[in-house]
Amino acid sequence: MTAAPYRRAPDVPSWPHCSGSLPGGAECRGRRVEPYALCLAHLPDAERAAHLAALRPGADLDHRGTRFTAELLGELLTALTDPTAHRPHIGQARFEEAVFHGAAVRFDLVRIDGDALFDGAEIAGDISFDQAEIGSRALFRQVRSGGDAGFDRMKVRRRAVFEGAEVGGDASFDRMRVDGRAVFDGMRVGRDAGFTGLQVGGHLSLDQVAIGGDGRFDRAKVGLSATFRGLTAGGRVSFPGAAFEGAAVVGPLVCAGEVTLSEAVFGAAMTMEAAAAAVRCRRTRWASTAALRLRYAAVDLTDAVVECPLSITARSRPFAVDGREPAEAGLSGAGVRITSLRGVDAAHLVLSGVDLTECLLAGTVHLDQLRLEGKYTFAAAPAGLRRRGIRPARWTPRRTLAEEHHWRAARGRAAADGWTPAPAGEEVQEPAALAPVYRQLRKAFEDGKHEPGAADFYYGEMEMRRHADDIPRAERSLLTAYWALSGYGQRASRALGWLLAAMTVTVLAMMLWGLPRNDPKPRTTGTVAGRSITMTTDVPAPANPDGPYRGRLTTDRFEKSLRVVVNSVVFRSSGQNLTTAGTYTEMASRLTEPALLGLAVLAVRSRLKR
Repeated sequence: MTAAPYRRAPDVPSWPHCSGSLPGGAECRGRRVEPYALCLAHLPDAERAAHLAALRPGADLDHRGTRFTAELLGELLTALTDPTAHRPHIGQARFEEAVFHGAAVRFDLVRIDGDALFDGAEIAGDISFDQAEIGSRALFRQVRSGGDAGFDRMKVRRRAVFEGAEVGGDASFDRMRVDGRAVFDGMRVGRDAGFTGLQVGGHLSLDQVAIGGDGRFDRAKVGLSATFRGLTAGGRVSFPGAAFEGAAVVGPLVCAGEVTLSEAVFGAAMTMEAAAAAVRCRRTRWASTAALRLRYAAVDLTDAVVECPLSITARSRPFAVDGREPAEAGLSGAGVRITSLRGVDAAHLVLSGVDLTECLLAGTVHLDQLRLEGKYTFAAAPAGLRRRGIRPARWTPRRTLAEEHHWRAARGRAAADGWTPAPAGEEVQEPAALAPVYRQLRKAFEDGKHEPGAADFYYGEMEMRRHADDIPRAERSLLTAYWALSGYGQRASRALGWLLAAMTVTVLAMMLWGLPRNDPKPRTTGTVAGRSITMTTDVPAPANPDGPYRGRLTTDRFEKSLRVVVNSVVFRSSGQNLTTAGTYTEMASRLTEPALLGLAVLAVRSRLKR
């Protein structure tokens, strides 16, 4: 600093404080004014004019604790304007605890070669540092702005600190560039905060920041680590296209709207704790390990790139910030819901305690390697009885894909049965595309030793195969029979029902036609020739029953018929004399009924196998 313009004012003894008045009766802050700091507002007009006239572009400034009017600030910046560049040129500037009185304070296009110190400054209206260049540090700690604050395309050579700053309106740091560290801890913004295109060469810190509206970090780039602990926003928080080369810690974050990470790139370890209505991660890239711990959110991972383990966990309790649980205003409802995994390589994906009821899985890569932990849910087939004309119908309870719901609902009649239609604009997948999805999920459950879950997805796989358009007619008929008889070997009740029906029909057939009229008795005949005797024993052929059918339905004939059928079920011969019709009936029974019993046993085994 030069000594001449920073002398002690002769009319203010010892110059420790400024207690003068501004036009309109406004008082200075009454705080300590550092020695040799110049309170321009209370210099005599002649001395103020002489001081301003002595200033040259690039001069240092020290106006700590000074109250500026718009006119006074304009005179100061005019005196520092470079006639060649047509903009103010300031050296080291210090405005700690200064008060700027007026509609707006503008430092647009200002260039400060050294530090810019505005700690504790108060601006009644707007403040703007658009395209300003700070050669060293930009310190705006505890700055208060009653209106909007703009720092668009501002360049800071070393460090930018906005710790504890308060902005009554919008705050904009779009395309701001900080070569060193950027600190926004404890910042309060009344409406929206924009950090679009922000570039930080060192560390970025936005801990305990409160944003009344939206927080935008679109295409932001951070060279080292970034932290967003305790960030709250009344609207949305978006990071589309942002790039974090170092470790990133996002949260605990409370957002009443949507958190968008679409097309963001995380080059190092990333942790996110968020309570939000939705989390959108379309085409997000995680090049290192990542953990998302969420509350309430509907998560969209369409086409996300997962190169290392990524875990998504649903939290049941609120997140704690410094031992306190932040308010989650505007958030309520069910747990964490995954809405789409299309295009994701699930080989490194772990989902814990999430809801997959609405999840779109067609197009997921390595779905057979997906890991599911904790309590998770899939869409269920509609429950209850429904009427198909005069015939009642009931869907078998099982886990299903959301895409199967969409396909069945699109068929018309199934929509009335409780199947969920596809969202507006969503393409309905055909059964041929859904069968491989069920197959991979079945394998994932089998590898995880969850046989009951695997059985549900096997059922879905066979259903999609049966309804596929490209299946041969013979195979479709075979699958239809397999479905009707035992639910593809997964429905014991269906197989047992058919077994009981088959046994009933067989018993009835035996009583009516299979058992002879009477049990034939053997007859022995012989001839005597000299001392040689020849004996022959014959069993007469069983006689077909005669008489009315009602007379054949006796208890004795029922007991004999039941013995024949039971032996047939276990693939044994009863040893009972039968008519020709009974013999063929028993042969058919010994082929079909053990098969039905085996299907029932197989279905029970699939539900109990570990």
